[in-house]
Amino acid sequence: MARHLVMAGQLAEDDPELSYRHAKAARRLASRVGIVREAAGIAAYHAGEWAEALAELRAARRLGAGDDSYLPVMVDCERGLGRPERALDLVKSPEAERLDPMGRIELRIVESGVRRDLGQYDAAVVALQVPELRDRRLRPWSARLFYAYADALAEANRAEEAIEWFARAAAADREGETDAAERYAELDGLLILDTEEEETEVETVEAAAEPAAPTDIEFKPATPEESAVPDEDVPQAPVVFLEPEQPRHEEPAGESVEEPLGDEVPEQDRPDDTDNG
Repeated sequence: MARHLVMAGQLAEDDPELSYRHAKAARRLASRVGIVREAAGIAAYHAGEWAEALAELRAARRLGAGDDSYLPVMVDCERGLGRPERALDLVKSPEAERLDPMGRIELRIVESGVRRDLGQYDAAVVALQVPELRDRRLRPWSARLFYAYADALAEANRAEEAIEWFARAAAADREGETDAAERYAELDGLLILDTEEEETEVETVEAAAEPAAPTDIEFKPATPEESAVPDEDVPQAPVVFLEPEQPRHEEPAGESVEEPLGDEVPEQDRPDDTDNG
């Protein structure tokens, strides 16, 4: 029996149907134990079995196990069964006065839903106008209360106020339990992009990419802006600037002077052969 109860509690959110089956197995083994009937009622509620949940929770209260904290669940079961008047009777019952702050907020949220089912949209808004709505400190119930109030305002065609309270609900919902941010964007005409998902997709594509084959290399002409980076291991040679070669001086035509060649003696200095004869 205990193992079935443990499994019912662990699977309540992930697999409500299987959780309820474990709870029913525990009830068959110990139907006279109040805590077992209470667990079966909560499991049936999560599975959407409104009639079974209501019957189990009533049995748990008769056996002394169920307390008043499950009154909002019972009201929601009556609502799910299409009996809003009986749900409102439970809201006004003496047991509702004994609820703790969390229980009172949950009861107000369910009551607002019942009023909307009846078409009483303004009354649904008023049902949630409690002092905790103006509390500047975040409470465990703040996100759910702000969201329910914004939803009621939207149903009452008070879009501008609904946008403001959806924004507050999104700020208070640090665990992401509601879709307040999406509802705010929808009413305000915004588009929310999931950048984390896009980054994950890019990383996955890059990780799956294979090295390119040599034939897949694309050759591109070098751009003039890019300059070669010198290799640090190669010593740099000094730069030598050469002066331009000077052009040779050319003498004017007709004024060239013949120079004596070798040991040739000028004609005037030669000995006269006639003097020896």
